[in-house]
Amino acid sequence: TLQTESTYDWETEQWSVPVNAVASKLTRIGEQPVSLFAGLRYWVESPDFGPDGWGVRLGATFLFPR
Repeated sequence: TLQTESTYDWETEQWSVPVNAVASKLTRIGEQPVSLFAGLRYWVESPDFGPDGWGVRLGATFLFPR
């Protein structure tokens, strides 16, 4: 997926513009189904004292179907 959640602060007149790219895969670890994902975030624009540059996100969701 490719996603952004841009916001604008009217009081300080500053933008926050992160762009996120995430890939996920449904797989099994042994018999256990697991959804694995990894993503990158880049701050195109951010407030003066806000986040900037690149970020990484990793995760796993264990699934328990009936």
